[in-house]
Amino acid sequence: MDITWLVLLLLLIAVLYAAVGHGGASGYLAVMALASFDPAVMKPTALTLNLIVSLVATAMFFWKGHFRWKLFWPFALVAVPFAFIGGGWQVRNEVFHLLVAGALVFAIVRLLLPGTPDRELRRPPWWAILLSASTIGLVSGLIGVGGGIFLTPLLLVFGWARPATAAAVSAPFIFVNSAAGLLGHGSAVANLPSYWPLLACAVLAGGIIGARWGSAIARPVLLRRALAGVLVVATVKMLVL
Repeated sequence: MDITWLVLLLLLIAVLYAAVGHGGASGYLAVMALASFDPAVMKPTALTLNLIVSLVATAMFFWKGHFRWKLFWPFALVAVPFAFIGGGWQVRNEVFHLLVAGALVFAIVRLLLPGTPDRELRRPPWWAILLSASTIGLVSGLIGVGGGIFLTPLLLVFGWARPATAAAVSAPFIFVNSAAGLLGHGSAVANLPSYWPLLACAVLAGGIIGARWGSAIARPVLLRRALAGVLVVATVKMLVL
């Protein structure tokens, strides 16, 4: 894939994902799969770019007053050590592709489904936090995502948060999980591509645009569908090639 197209696609993904409080790792993995990146490069690249965008989204949504500490810290406390463990695990390329494809399918479904209607909010029980956060953390560290594509729908479906709050909680959750995943396998950073600074600048710009847009309650429906199409192609490629 030409570097120009790579930069443009990553910027677009950062805009869309930051708008809903996500770092974009599943989208970055999809693009890198289309570009035939080696798995050893994909994981650290996705996680480092995730750190940049999720930090921007965290600041933007916090500034707008959507963040809720009491909802964030239990999930983060449980997930982070598991993300660290997952980050240190190495799996065969075939298994890695299957795991990433599964995460992409989940992301596709979430992009295409309509939003969850508002319902009466309730506090998540501890057993649900322990089970879901540990699983999300382990899978996130293993494949190189921050876990937002799993946490956000969980918060919405079970009525634990409104959309804006779910985005504001997911952003820092993604940041701490991405950091833990990298720390779990720190040597992987040596596999970053030489043009990583260019990719970082692209997602930083996209993250700023998307987070400002999303914190103002934007609804990027058309972009969601376009990105879902990219993810479908990438998923097929990972499963077939």
